[in-house]
Amino acid sequence: QVQVEESGGGLVQAGGSLRLSCAASGRTFSRYTMAWFRQAPGKEREFVLGISWSGGSTYYADSVKSRFTISRDNAKNTVYLQMNSLRPEDTAVYYCAVRTPGSSRYEYWGQGTQVTVSS
Repeated sequence: QVQVEESGGGLVQAGGSLRLSCAASGRTFSRYTMAWFRQAPGKEREFVLGISWSGGSTYYADSVKSRFTISRDNAKNTVYLQMNSLRPEDTAVYYCAVRTPGSSRYEYWGQGTQVTVSS
């Protein structure tokens, strides 16, 4: 079982920045593929960004390219989501997810953290 916990959400004005953090348990964190998803009110959960176990590969949704960055610190069992130039349409609950080696899906999820961008 992997425990996942997000932090860093809040209220920010359009054009501002926020950094989310996600801590995951487990001695094999450095082998996990990590990702951020989000779910806005009335919408389905969507993929935002992902990062490979080594950090060598990252994957972005078109809607956040050039604005959001994902990174990880395997020594701290933590992945980060840096969000710049935030827009009201970025308002959502942001979830961190873990995919363990050999798995084809994200198996473990955090409770989510609210990000609200005011216009």
